[in-house]
Amino acid sequence: MNAPLAPALALFSHLPPGERFHVHARAFSAPLEAVAARVPPGGAVADMGCGHGLLSALLALGDSRRIVHGVDPDPRKIEWARQGPGRLPNVRTEVGTVESLAERLPGHFDAVVVCDVLYLLAVERWPGFLREVRRLLRPGGRLLLKEAEGDRSWKHFKCLAQEVVMVKLLGRTKAGGALGLQPRDAVEAMLRQAHLTPLETVVLGEGYSTPHILYVAEARDVGAASAP
Repeated sequence: MNAPLAPALALFSHLPPGERFHVHARAFSAPLEAVAARVPPGGAVADMGCGHGLLSALLALGDSRRIVHGVDPDPRKIEWARQGPGRLPNVRTEVGTVESLAERLPGHFDAVVVCDVLYLLAVERWPGFLREVRRLLRPGGRLLLKEAEGDRSWKHFKCLAQEVVMVKLLGRTKAGGALGLQPRDAVEAMLRQAHLTPLETVVLGEGYSTPHILYVAEARDVGAASAP
């Protein structure tokens, strides 16, 4: 176990065994450290769909100058997050959605991180979600979007089967009506439509049984983009 992950997991050591297991499983099944490493230093960072807050913990411990806002619609998970990384001085946690946060804090964030959230939504809701993410960001701010790639590989279908168990059988994750993966060209097109310029697309699936992929995009100045 490397140094960045160990202190983050230690924040959850007092949680009930089932919740600790969930956090540890998340730690070793997704490349959260690789995502955190690409977040620009300092600034205000929103962790949308933060769940128990493991990525929020990595971001906060990795740079004490950051103010990390962990947001999730599940009150149960936010309560666990408050008892874990929420104890850090540079972490804020709240029950909410991307829409509610964008309404309250438009243009407030230097970076927004979204990990394994979009696939839980019907694909027709993805463009709207990304537009709300853009509202959260200041011009030039960064979006780091980690999803599973819809590449129709065995990892693709294994990922969907696993999430059916987690969402529909165990109820560990809340879905918004669909479970689906999209190919990278479709996601990159949605980013551009939301005034988010793709800068980097990183395949992170090596060593994992899920086709992890990370999109790094920059928020364009919407006024400049719409000017004649």
